[in-house]
Amino acid sequence: MLLNGIKIVSFCHFLQGPAGAQYLADMGADVIKVEPINGAHERHWSGADVFVEGISGFYLCANRNKRSIGVDLKTSEGKDVARRLIASADVVMENFRPGVFAKLGFDAAALDALNPNLIFASASGFGSTGPMADKPGQDLLIQARSGLIGVTGAPKQGPTPVGAAIIDQHGGALLAMGILGALVRRLRDGKGTRVEASLLNSGIDLQGEALVNFLAGNFTRKVLDREENLATWFHAAPYGVYKASDGHVVISLCDPATLAEALDSDSLRESVDIDRLGDRDEYARRLNSMTAKLSVAELDHRFQKHGIWSAPIQYYDELLSDPQLVHSEVFRQVSVRGRTIHLVNHPNRYDGKVPELRVLALEIGEHTREILAELDYRQAEIEQLLRSKAVVASRGETVTARQAS
Repeated sequence: MLLNGIKIVSFCHFLQGPAGAQYLADMGADVIKVEPINGAHERHWSGADVFVEGISGFYLCANRNKRSIGVDLKTSEGKDVARRLIASADVVMENFRPGVFAKLGFDAAALDALNPNLIFASASGFGSTGPMADKPGQDLLIQARSGLIGVTGAPKQGPTPVGAAIIDQHGGALLAMGILGALVRRLRDGKGTRVEASLLNSGIDLQGEALVNFLAGNFTRKVLDREENLATWFHAAPYGVYKASDGHVVISLCDPATLAEALDSDSLRESVDIDRLGDRDEYARRLNSMTAKLSVAELDHRFQKHGIWSAPIQYYDELLSDPQLVHSEVFRQVSVRGRTIHLVNHPNRYDGKVPELRVLALEIGEHTREILAELDYRQAEIEQLLRSKAVVASRGETVTARQAS
């Protein structure tokens, strides 16, 4: 794989950092997840209280292809383990609040002494400096502060949050992108890099088109007022969501005359010359009254026939049978302690293939002994570290997830 031979030590928890590390792990990097001895936060909490045979769904979504070592960073012995890991790494990742990693003994000077060519990547809510650097960063909070909630949904319906943690996920992708750039620089120039990513910048980055248009157009908040069908404030109608007799469809950019022909609508034919930006609400209302008379299947048939950009709105329970998603291997069946579930695969293909699932550490410290041995700890030293509880190892034999047949 692309990153074979690259060693990444991740001191990350929650979603942004683990997601970023997972992208890199999928690409072949040896990612070692350093967890507290009672496990990373995402092992103990899950949205909708989903636990698969005791394993958090939150943990499962962002920690594949990583090895796990449990370390108490507040002990001198645990700090020594961390120092050896850092000295052996190409990349170190952390997403503690700004300053916490330094207080643990790993400030810039300490890292440079341990590993002068290290790539050190930090992820935070608001950045490492500034008036909000110490504030907690979380997806919903950033959706609010970045303006995303304010422009999603029309003002008369009230601000509307996005239905998934997209800022965390995008933040993880941006973090991975920065690390990849730093790896290229090190290969070219032999220099390490400090990479910084933040959720706030992630939230802004998601909205580049909308923000540039709003600021360059000198608009006021009034421009956000629109018919509830319309998806954004800056696209002309019909760009949005429309009712069908048995569901909903979206209609994107299209020629109004072609749309009128597809729906065989005199009302829309009369609206061909309407200002679909200035009078977008009226156009959207007329269109919605037409689409509501037809089924999703009939609308799809008509729109496909006339080359109109449209799609039925699907729900999560329909995705596993979507033919394109099946073809693209978007989901992977995995057996977790005897129960088969679906994970979302790495989003890219490399040489036509989706990256394989090499390991999924279900236990805290599942690879502790293995990793310590690689760091040249002798067996007696490993046993002493375990007895002192400076590190923890999983109970009994190694337990892993495997791809379901």
